[in-house]
Amino acid sequence: MPCRPSLNWRPSRWATARQGWSALAWPKVSLRSDIFCLSGLARALATLGLGLGATLGPLPALGQSRNADPALEALIPDSAIDNPQAWARDTDAAHTTVPDVSTLISPDPLPALPPMPGITLEWPDKADLPAIEPLSPDPDIADAQEQAKAAGVALETDDSAQGLRIANATLVHVANQVELAFPPDVTLPDRDAIVARFKGLSALATLKDDEDNLAQLTRRAKSDADLLQQILRVYGYYDPDVIQTIERPTTTPVAAGTAGAATGAGAAPAKAETAEEARARRQASLAKAVVRFDIQPGPQYRFAHIALGDIQAASDAQDLRAAFHLNVGDPINSDKILTEKDSLNKEMGERGYAFATVGEPDLVIDHEPRTGDLNLPVTTGGKYRFGHVNSNLPAYLSSRHLERIARFRPGDMYQRSDMDDLREGILATSLVSTATVKAREVTPPTNGQPGVVDVDVDLTKAPQRTLAGLIGYSSGEGARLEGSWEHRNFFPPEGMIRFRGVLGTQEQLAGFTFRRNNFHERDQVLTADLYAQTIQVRAYDANTLSATASLEKQSTLIFQKPWTYSFGIQLIGTQETTSTTPRTTYFIAALPLRGAYDASDNLLDPTKGWRLSLRVSPELSTTDGTKSSYVKTQIDASVYQHISSRVILAARTRLGAIVGTQVDNIAPSRRFYAGGGASVRGYSYQRVGPLDATGEPTGGRSLTEFSLEARVKTGLFGGAVGLVPFVDAGTVGTNATPTLTGLRLGAGLGLRYQTNFGPIRIDVGTPINPRPGDSRLGVYIALGQAF
Repeated sequence: MPCRPSLNWRPSRWATARQGWSALAWPKVSLRSDIFCLSGLARALATLGLGLGATLGPLPALGQSRNADPALEALIPDSAIDNPQAWARDTDAAHTTVPDVSTLISPDPLPALPPMPGITLEWPDKADLPAIEPLSPDPDIADAQEQAKAAGVALETDDSAQGLRIANATLVHVANQVELAFPPDVTLPDRDAIVARFKGLSALATLKDDEDNLAQLTRRAKSDADLLQQILRVYGYYDPDVIQTIERPTTTPVAAGTAGAATGAGAAPAKAETAEEARARRQASLAKAVVRFDIQPGPQYRFAHIALGDIQAASDAQDLRAAFHLNVGDPINSDKILTEKDSLNKEMGERGYAFATVGEPDLVIDHEPRTGDLNLPVTTGGKYRFGHVNSNLPAYLSSRHLERIARFRPGDMYQRSDMDDLREGILATSLVSTATVKAREVTPPTNGQPGVVDVDVDLTKAPQRTLAGLIGYSSGEGARLEGSWEHRNFFPPEGMIRFRGVLGTQEQLAGFTFRRNNFHERDQVLTADLYAQTIQVRAYDANTLSATASLEKQSTLIFQKPWTYSFGIQLIGTQETTSTTPRTTYFIAALPLRGAYDASDNLLDPTKGWRLSLRVSPELSTTDGTKSSYVKTQIDASVYQHISSRVILAARTRLGAIVGTQVDNIAPSRRFYAGGGASVRGYSYQRVGPLDATGEPTGGRSLTEFSLEARVKTGLFGGAVGLVPFVDAGTVGTNATPTLTGLRLGAGLGLRYQTNFGPIRIDVGTPINPRPGDSRLGVYIALGQAF
């Protein structure tokens, strides 16, 4: 049977023991495989033993039974046991000349193997392998060990720390398991601010029940102690002492074999405490633990020196310095430093310093006198006046048009707020997706005179066309589907055209509108409108053709103005009929005027302030050759008042009068009506007021309305949902003087959902003193508050 080849071999323990060579160190040698046949191996071992024996002297043979296994007998016969040296000499290996070892090993290194196709990696002896870095300890394990150690130390040293507590301290409860203790004889002006800040950032204050364990409590307590040190430094206390202690009530476990409540002979021994019971006991004990921080704030450091760059060289240095409300001797406060830095930067931007810069503050604390030196790098850069506005898209929005949108004129002193307002005004056009405004120096300041900066405006076009749709429903007006298509820059700049249509239960309309925004000045709108309308309401049916032109000063969400106005001209041809009168044709010319003052804080969702508006429309009406002239007047007033942080009380009134003719000479569509979602909720549209013989509203010459509602924040969905209980009242009279005769009351509850563009309103109302035929419930859905 052939031997299995092997390239590396060490002698076996059996062979070593067999010949007594256990003390020798055998090198790792490469040998030919044919040596490893069993007989060849034995003879080789014997030959090697003979050589060693000649060198070391005779070696005693180790005992071997003469009744050994036949295989072993064949390998080492009895003659080898009797005379091993003679047996070893009588072998082929013994008669073979031993070659010189030096000739077996080539002095030259082995040649490199030829490159193998497809293998591009270098051999390891040429590769530059990175050094192997030792593994670092697992941070989680180390952290857990430190937490456990800290927990043990906290409990062991708690008793000794009791003596460091402040006697008769003023305690402030921060959370369920956290108290702050302040010295009773130390005045701390910033104490409330320190407590509020700590409460908002404390790790212990956010500890949840499922996280309660001693290691977690201890780790968070240490973190909060460091936090207190940082907060105190913010307010100028750079030498504070914060002592942290943990009060934990002790509980005694129930030991096996001890008596319970019953004692004496015959009493049953108490059960041993299970692991779950022990855990529950520890948890209950830990839940009552209180972490207390005793705070000795130490002296409050003060400013010894304040440097504000080069503002002293400015012509209005005194005014600029007054904008920085920190002085030498004031207590150091890091928050105020940042606040006053922003205040100074803003003041320079509003005083013409177009390129002023304010660097990061550098505060150097000196612990010996307990003071600090503040250095705020300020570079004013000189004053400037506005030059011209330049557009990068002159054919789209011209430079001249952008100057109209700007609230400054060439020659005005530069103000950073005017730059921000210009950008917002351009974005409000909806014609650009991005707008960048940047001041560029044209003339530098010289001899104390301001320089000049032009304003470069970089615009990116936005989509100019819009296809829109609207679906609505109210119990008084039915369903309504409205659609429109518009191009907002068909006649640049900002010349919009719009086609619109209405398809509803009571109204069908087709119309065209031209409008130019920012006409000659900011937020001034020129409008021309033409429409044909068919409308069927309870009071009348009308087929109308109308042409209107108006000029209006608007208030917008970006720029809510106190004063707004509008005036225009309206030409109307209409055929109208009521339930008791035949279809009559009216030709009407009107000059509608409106002026309003808004002192509220929000256009769509006011919370405080008041509003007042007046509408006056002189009108001339011709019916079957009869001419009538009259003046239609309407006054609206509303007020908003905070009752609490969650409740706003809102009230409104509306009074209207038509003076100059009798009600029969006035087209039904031009009379006053009341009832509906924007009037007296709970009643159907136009249902409040005088009725004809068929029970349908006739309208009148005077109008009286009142509304009162409470807007309550619920806190649901992040404060987005609110409830609005309301009461409305109103009446319509046939005389020109507003009256309370026939006053109708409605009440209900509304839901408000706040969005980025205003509240969505859903109101449900019911009439309090209904007449026969009035519905018992009214539902109204719209955008924005009712008033």
